[in-house]
Amino acid sequence: MHSRNRYRALQTLLILLTCALALGSLCLGQYRLSAGDVMTRLLHPGQFPDITRQVVWSVRLPRVVMALLAGGALGLCGATLQGVFRNPLVDPHIIGVTSGAAFGGTLAILLGLAPVLMMGSTFGFGLAALALVYLIATLQGRESTLALILSGIVLSGFFAALVSLMQYLADTEETLPNIIFWLLGSFATANWHKVLTLALPVCLAALALYRLRWRINLLSLDEKDARTLGVAVKPLRRGVLLCCALLVAAQVAVSGSIAWVGLVIPHLARLLVGADHRRLLPTAFWLGGGFMIMVDDIARTLTAAEIPLGIITALFGAPVFTGLLAYSSRRRAQ
Repeated sequence: MHSRNRYRALQTLLILLTCALALGSLCLGQYRLSAGDVMTRLLHPGQFPDITRQVVWSVRLPRVVMALLAGGALGLCGATLQGVFRNPLVDPHIIGVTSGAAFGGTLAILLGLAPVLMMGSTFGFGLAALALVYLIATLQGRESTLALILSGIVLSGFFAALVSLMQYLADTEETLPNIIFWLLGSFATANWHKVLTLALPVCLAALALYRLRWRINLLSLDEKDARTLGVAVKPLRRGVLLCCALLVAAQVAVSGSIAWVGLVIPHLARLLVGADHRRLLPTAFWLGGGFMIMVDDIARTLTAAEIPLGIITALFGAPVFTGLLAYSSRRRAQ
């Protein structure tokens, strides 16, 4: 009972902290706003048809919601994959979806496609990458976690080469800078259409993973043990990986590739609530969302020119992950 109450208190604190970060983010920017101004425009939008309302509702709120959903999706996906593959070093890049989606986006930019077609290309290539991972694993004659990881690594390298080819072929004056900035991740083009594009697959996949949370605990066991407990391992793993692919493909489609979040956030969540996915998945979602809001605030306020998100997440993620590894090593040694 004490553990359950502690978990509920922690979840409440995380949600309140994320809401506070979101409110603070709405106040930040070149056009400074007070918390009172923001709350007034949020609660009574029709009474204030001024530039402040436009800034809050059309510029900053879509960006904050997109950051929350993107960060939450990456944190949730990373926590799930680390459990499914029973490997704490796994992140969303391991299944090849990130690289596939990145190729779809760079190809669309190179061809000059409309934003809607670009998001469709990114999303489609991301899901196609997962299908190819399973095809390669099947050609090996097995569908084990090791075969899937190796297939994902092979496919990630292949799509990374194609992305490099797109950069080589791109016009250096305009197209290449657009490709590089998009690959490093940004919410600069956030709007309500992109929020909806991200929200639908994220909500569906997150709900499915939450309903399967206790089965994911069983997937984190040895395959023989899971089968003994009555789990249909292969169909369940396919469904879980499809949900993860939806999360990653949707995130890359609207904001580009963002590294480290899906690797570091699950470790932080695991330190707070343990390895039980019934508690780990919601915690990873809220931690990822709050972290991404904070990173986006830094990206758009630290300098006059916006800094790509991938640079900031790497600068934060690498030392934090190193510290987590050192802390875990000390705990095991005790």
